[in-house]
Amino acid sequence: MSSLITIDWDYFMDYMNTWNGSYIENETNIYKHWYKKYFDEKNRGIDITKHMNVGGEVDEFWAKLKKNVNFKPNTKILLTESHLNAYKIAVEQGVDSVFSFDSHSDLGYEGLDSFKFEVNCADWLGKLIYEGKINEANIIYGPYTNEYPEEFKEINKSYDINYLTLDQVKCDNPCEIVHICRSGCWSAPWLDKRFMAFVYESGFEFENIDIKERNWDPNGISLAEQIDYMLYG
Repeated sequence: MSSLITIDWDYFMDYMNTWNGSYIENETNIYKHWYKKYFDEKNRGIDITKHMNVGGEVDEFWAKLKKNVNFKPNTKILLTESHLNAYKIAVEQGVDSVFSFDSHSDLGYEGLDSFKFEVNCADWLGKLIYEGKINEANIIYGPYTNEYPEEFKEINKSYDINYLTLDQVKCDNPCEIVHICRSGCWSAPWLDKRFMAFVYESGFEFENIDIKERNWDPNGISLAEQIDYMLYG
């Protein structure tokens, strides 16, 4: 079986176990809501940039993954903003299975009724297996997820879905594309430099498809901008 390896950057976010945000993936939520959250917490005497970070697991990720995945010499990374792009990549590459590293299952959150909706960032993996485009879905939850496999028991019983740890991942025939998404609605902008460092640490060539730079500068914005951010949402 050929497989797509896809990695959501929020897999490493150490605040995901208390994160209950659900957002439409648009430029406003990728950028603007972070300022609102920052100033809301600052007014309570909390600097969230000191408390919301990536976990130490990020430092050993590639070494552990490469032990059990037979990456090809010409492997290339595609960088996208949304995990939704994994759906298109999996179809284009003609893979039989997906290994998804994420803080979210992306199977859909309405049981089997999830598949009545169009493909989106919350159901792309479920839609792949429901539509028969892949035969197997492997979910590797991030260490800080607040989800549990039991939440998807209806889907789990109907399809070949496995829940693995990083050490349990075995893949002899990965496709030549590795997909990494930033998921900026959930991944803080002050961690973007660490995100790019993570990409470089892979040792693979990469292509940025649609990720836009976020200029995180809460001390450099005007009062009018700050008020606008505070009123957002």
